[in-house]
Amino acid sequence: MFPADCVFGAAIALVVGSSFHLGPRIKGERVAMQWGFNDRPTWYAPKWVALWGTVAFMLAIRLFVWLASSYVPQSLHRAELGLAGFSVVVTAAHIFVLKMAEEAAKDRRSPPALRWDGSPFGS
Repeated sequence: MFPADCVFGAAIALVVGSSFHLGPRIKGERVAMQWGFNDRPTWYAPKWVALWGTVAFMLAIRLFVWLASSYVPQSLHRAELGLAGFSVVVTAAHIFVLKMAEEAAKDRRSPPALRWDGSPFGS
């Protein structure tokens, strides 16, 4: 799975780098992790979970995929594509959550200006 491992390694590096870069800019001990349709956070996590939980989650999933490919390879289909897609999506979500938390810390409002107006094409 060499190409997927390269994508995964780059994703881990990007997640760790963004946590180191954006972590000090996030004020407070809790970070909003999900928002409802009313533009308000639905739940919060401790700051350390928001920063480093993603790395632990990604490594756990990679370990699970490795174990599956080693011990039951007949049950695993397109693991390389799945791992690469997983890496990209989780990295994008991690950076989005940290950027939203950074903006909320700047503006002292939660969440910041990213809003959906209900239109499929935006406004």
